[in-house]
Amino acid sequence: LWMQTQLRDYGYSVKKIPILCDSKTAIAISANPVQHSKTKHIDIRYHFLKHQVEEGNVELYFVKSEFQLADLFTKALDEKRSNFLLGKIGMSCPES
Repeated sequence: LWMQTQLRDYGYSVKKIPILCDSKTAIAISANPVQHSKTKHIDIRYHFLKHQVEEGNVELYFVKSEFQLADLFTKALDEKRSNFLLGKIGMSCPES
């Protein structure tokens, strides 16, 4: 969002930022403008994304967990899974 603001300040047109999410529930909560009792336990800082969706700054897309590229940076993966995800971003591990 920071970069989006900077680019707009320089006169560039910036579309919505796509965010790939593997939780259909999170997408549904962010798309629903009504506050329900089931979501009242969510800490206020997590409503930031919902606000950004409502403002039209970001758009959430569902992606199956096996294609979640963020796992490369957040989870310990076996070699097969790591190589699969690296291939999806155009990288590969050198042969050792």
